[in-house]
Amino acid sequence: MKRAVILCALPVAANLLVGCTQFPELERTQTAALEAADYPALVPLDPLLARTNIPGPDAVQTEARLNTRLASLRNRANAMRGSVLSGTEKQRLERGLR
Repeated sequence: MKRAVILCALPVAANLLVGCTQFPELERTQTAALEAADYPALVPLDPLLARTNIPGPDAVQTEARLNTRLASLRNRANAMRGSVLSGTEKQRLERGLR
């Protein structure tokens, strides 16, 4: 019961601390030159959107490359699954531990 009360009080306390933080002064961040500057030129969206329609990598080739890499990684993992020590090394280690 006591733990539940503490767990409920922690988020409330955290929110209270975050609510008391000082925010930076934003009113004095603009310089006179920035206020006098012209608005940026508006550009049509069609040329910008045309750039996004550039075809990406071929899905079939990408899948084939990933499957090849997956098979290679699985083969490496299977090769690492065997015992690291030879039979004589295991016996020598067991004798040393006794």
